[in-house]
Amino acid sequence: MENKSEIIAAIDIGTTKIVAIAGRKTEANKFEVVGFGTTTSKGIRRGVVLNIDETVNSIRIALNKILKDSNLRLNDVFIGIAGQHVKTSRNRCSIKIEDEDSLIKIEHVEALKELMKQSTVDPGEKLLDIIPQSYIVDDETGIENPIAMNGKVLQGNFHIVMGQISMVNNIKKCATIAGLKVNSLILEPIASAEAVLTAHEKKSGVAMLDIGGGTTDLAVFINNHIIHTAVIPIGGYTITNDIKNELSILEKQAEELKIQYGSAIAEKNQENTLISIEGLKGREEKEFSLYDLNNTIQARMEEILHAAMFQIESSGTKDKLAGGIVITGGGALLTNLKQLATYLTKNDIRIAYPTEYIEGTYSDTINRPQFSTAIGLLMKGYAFNQLEIDKSIYQKINEEKQELKENTSEQKKKEKKHNNTGRDSIKNILARFFDEDEN
Repeated sequence: MENKSEIIAAIDIGTTKIVAIAGRKTEANKFEVVGFGTTTSKGIRRGVVLNIDETVNSIRIALNKILKDSNLRLNDVFIGIAGQHVKTSRNRCSIKIEDEDSLIKIEHVEALKELMKQSTVDPGEKLLDIIPQSYIVDDETGIENPIAMNGKVLQGNFHIVMGQISMVNNIKKCATIAGLKVNSLILEPIASAEAVLTAHEKKSGVAMLDIGGGTTDLAVFINNHIIHTAVIPIGGYTITNDIKNELSILEKQAEELKIQYGSAIAEKNQENTLISIEGLKGREEKEFSLYDLNNTIQARMEEILHAAMFQIESSGTKDKLAGGIVITGGGALLTNLKQLATYLTKNDIRIAYPTEYIEGTYSDTINRPQFSTAIGLLMKGYAFNQLEIDKSIYQKINEEKQELKENTSEQKKKEKKHNNTGRDSIKNILARFFDEDEN
């Protein structure tokens, strides 16, 4: 059994599914998944907990699958968060470096983050994450790591993530009732991007679309920095619901039709292809054309892509996406989506799987776009732990330095006192000598 202290665990709580996953970093710089469980999500809609009991039960089912298959009980977890209640913004703050050597240290960078935590947050909202984008030292811009540089003023550009307190607390409450401790909440589009984007794409400029069940998440990267994130309140479930309403069939039937026959592009020659499905008890079969099905799907997919392009244009990055648009999530599996997205967005399109970063027993099972967020949560969780370890080591070194400094100072005081005592003794002896000589 793997050393449990090395294992990272995460929960992806989505509208259509809940995924529990556990893994560890390997020497090959990949993640070996050692535990995996997924189940249908109940009680969640578009990132919002609507029923705590149902959500807790769904989480427990996923956790029990891991326990049964891997004999692994999850305790501390990282949880993905998304939904319309999550908002992001960009902000900047600055501090003066008042140390004599003007050397920028890690505590100065942390001080910037603490200053950002004091930023104005609207009533009812909670600050979830502060993501550094770049730094400015005096007049030098575009600095990724200012530590050990010399300067009088340090500024930081940050991507701020906020969520409604009630929504955040409900997610944490569900995890707690399910017997879990939440290490941190991680913005899902950033997690998904971690799992499917390459370093070259992030450097060149890329937009990632994660088409989930309840929402479509967007993340835009330029020069390795997160520039913009957004949540579009339309996803795969919306398409299923459209099919159900348009064709007057059951939701289960609509989902099956979407998976089996669905396409992002409706073609006229599909009008001659008829699909029959079983009617309700006592009713005749329903019959409709493949064109009717796909016309409904295409209309909603076009809406999702237009909404994504609106967000990209609003962020000012439309002409900076040399890496194009990368699409992942369960909705990415829709036939002909790449062709439709290429036509509408005029960008290079890639359908992404989390292949590059996973290995082990479960790699074939989870190497699917719908599990990109779960893999990304593992990766971000590992990075979070490493950062905490680095901070702890740095703090310990500083404490040891301070202790050594204090000991050295104390030793100098003792030596000075000893020398003064010696000089006083000599003075006393001489004084007595002269006194005796005078007598």
